[in-house]
Amino acid sequence: MGEIVRFIPKSELERARLIREARAIYDSIFPQSAPDEAPQDDEESVKN
Repeated sequence: MGEIVRFIPKSELERARLIREARAIYDSIFPQSAPDEAPQDDEESVKN
């Protein structure tokens, strides 16, 4: 009886969908750096 129903405008749903899609594309092009890449930077600084 006391439930609140929120109606979400279609434009807001479309905006959220486009943001998720864009984020997925960005992540596929620029993957987050893996933890094993960090030691390579340290090794280069030791060599110099």
